[in-house]
Amino acid sequence: MNTANGIMSPSSSSATTQSPGLKTYFKTPQGRYKLQYEKTHPSTLLHYSHGKTVTQVTLAHLKDKPAPSTPTASSSNFTASGGVRSAAARLLGGSNGSRALSFVGGNGGSSKSNGGNIRIGSIGVSSTSNIMANPNFDGKGTYLIFNVGDAIFVSDLNSQDKDPIKSIHFSNSNPVCHAFDQDAKDGHDLLIGLSSGDVYSVSLRQQLQDVGKKLVGAQHYNKDGSVNNSRCTSIAWVPGSDGAFVVSHADGNLYVYEKNKDGAGDSSFPVIKDQTQFSVAHARYSKSNPVARWHICQGSINSISFSFDGAYLATVGRDGYLRVFDYSKEQLLCGGKSYYGALLCCAWSMDGKYILTGGEDDLVQVWSMEDRKVVAWGEGHNSWVSGVAFDSYWSSPNSNDNGETVMYRFGSVGQDTQLLLWDLEMDEIVVPLRRAPGGSPTFSAGSQSSHWDSVIPLGTLQPAPSMRDVPKISPLVAHRVHTEPLSGLIFTQESVITACREGQIKIWMRPGVAESQPSNSETLLAASLKEKPSLSSKISNSSYKQ
Repeated sequence: MNTANGIMSPSSSSATTQSPGLKTYFKTPQGRYKLQYEKTHPSTLLHYSHGKTVTQVTLAHLKDKPAPSTPTASSSNFTASGGVRSAAARLLGGSNGSRALSFVGGNGGSSKSNGGNIRIGSIGVSSTSNIMANPNFDGKGTYLIFNVGDAIFVSDLNSQDKDPIKSIHFSNSNPVCHAFDQDAKDGHDLLIGLSSGDVYSVSLRQQLQDVGKKLVGAQHYNKDGSVNNSRCTSIAWVPGSDGAFVVSHADGNLYVYEKNKDGAGDSSFPVIKDQTQFSVAHARYSKSNPVARWHICQGSINSISFSFDGAYLATVGRDGYLRVFDYSKEQLLCGGKSYYGALLCCAWSMDGKYILTGGEDDLVQVWSMEDRKVVAWGEGHNSWVSGVAFDSYWSSPNSNDNGETVMYRFGSVGQDTQLLLWDLEMDEIVVPLRRAPGGSPTFSAGSQSSHWDSVIPLGTLQPAPSMRDVPKISPLVAHRVHTEPLSGLIFTQESVITACREGQIKIWMRPGVAESQPSNSETLLAASLKEKPSLSSKISNSSYKQ
């Protein structure tokens, strides 16, 4: 803890304060993941305001300012202390380095170097510094954006400080989903969807420069629910589209927007004739925004996810179906039903070959795009699965002759408060061959996609498979990480980030990362580029229970 005038500062309280019964590490075959930091909302936030929303977390990496101006005296210590770290950030790509723990204050928010303990944004700015109010503040670094109650909070990922550096409050509605585009060209890189259906796009850097608690420079879409007044459920930038984004709603509709068009552009769409069928309608006028409406299902769309190349869009809904669309063709390709109940979350593998889903049947489904079916069920959660993600930074210990990945690492979190890590080895999963109705099944480890379209027409949604037809996998690790039900997880190059519904976030450092505390730029960059550990032997399905 920092001390000022001999008094312990509550705002920089220990980052690893744990609830009784929770361990600060968990074991994997590669070593221990250790709890490094915790992030949360300010303690002044009234608890009763939480219940209406579930905390979601977005990772935001701010690159160099496009047209940097000469730093003023008040911001010089930011640019000086952040230079090496931002260099490492560019090398790391998605994460600017929790290895840089020896730098106090993470993304340049060093309270010590300013001669006092400064709380920025959520508590108010100390008179000893106006750094966040300074328009020359660069803002480079990696941030966690999360919603609790009626507010969006921004925390510095690499700071030991538990409290956020920025809060943004909404007066008439609660933020429920958000997305960040680190490749945005014109500054507006952060999307926020509200429970009222309203949507905002803003510049994250501009929010960090402002000391107020309201959005600044925002573009407002679907104002007061003018196009759709049902709750936003998920929001995403379209990869590689230069400003297009999609918003899903609780009434089963998804809207396509373009951020370079006026948010108030008049949009009206025809009445949906058949609520049970997928349909797309385009806006009548060139200035309209949103530009299109996709009616996807009856009931809520619970989550959406683009493949990394932007070619495909996956949605999961209250009706229990995963649906996969060819985004540019606006065409339903395939999909399938959960074992039972709603599906709540979905995620793509980096290579676009597999989709994870989780939901109310307590299972993690692995869906194959090539086979267009569920190829594995992960059994291990004791309650609803609320978050899934592939670990794209984990290097597979083995690959086939073509250099293709044959083992995937992924994670899931649930309302049972557990984080589960899984390994999926494709050559060990034996799946039934596709067969025409009435045929007898044979089994094969290979793929039989050549005659697939002639057997099942394009756009067919598969019924729930029977339990005996789907191979089962067990978790590699099962660890209780929070006291409250979990809502999401994110993998970075150096950590696993878990979040609970109530706004508590934990950053678990990967094996070998927590021990390295570099003291200079050379060791920092060397550690950043160090090869990831590989496994020398195959991993069995035995679980490492904590």
